[in-house]
Amino acid sequence: MKLESSAFSSAQPVPQKHTCDGSDVSPALSWSDVPQGTKSFALIADDPDAPVGTWVHWVIFNLPAQTNALPEGVPKTDSAAGGIQGRNDFGKIGYGGPCPPPGKPHRYFFKLYALDAPLDLRAGAKKQDVERAMQGHVLAQVELMGTYQHRK
Repeated sequence: MKLESSAFSSAQPVPQKHTCDGSDVSPALSWSDVPQGTKSFALIADDPDAPVGTWVHWVIFNLPAQTNALPEGVPKTDSAAGGIQGRNDFGKIGYGGPCPPPGKPHRYFFKLYALDAPLDLRAGAKKQDVERAMQGHVLAQVELMGTYQHRK
C-alpha cells in the first residue's frame, strides 16, 4: 500500500495549519495499492517522541473498503468520513494536531491498516482497543511520517 498527503511529504514538516499553532485541522490523506479482500481501514496517528511516551493524536476506524482518501479537516465527531472516530490522548474525539513541548522536532506517524473485517468497536475507542481488535485482521499496513517543532 502507499499512503501520502497533499499537505506534506514523508519525513517533512507538518504544516502549521494542521497543528495546535494553527487551525488544528487534519491533513488530507490518500492511499492506493490496497490488497484484495480489504473490508475496512483503520488509521492511527501518534507521536513516539512525546515526553510521557507515545501520544495518540488520531484514531479512526471502519472506513469503508472503497475509501481511498480522507479530506482535510475531518469533523471531530463520532462518525466522520464514513468511519468511526476514537478518542485521542487529548481526551477528545477525532484529530488533535501536533503540539509538542518547545525544543526538538517530534515525529508524527500516520499509520493506515487494511483490514479483512470491520471492527466491533464504538466511537471513542482508544488506540489500544483498536490495536487489540485488529489482531489477526491486518492485510497490510503503511505509514507516513511528518515532523513538527513547536515555535513558542
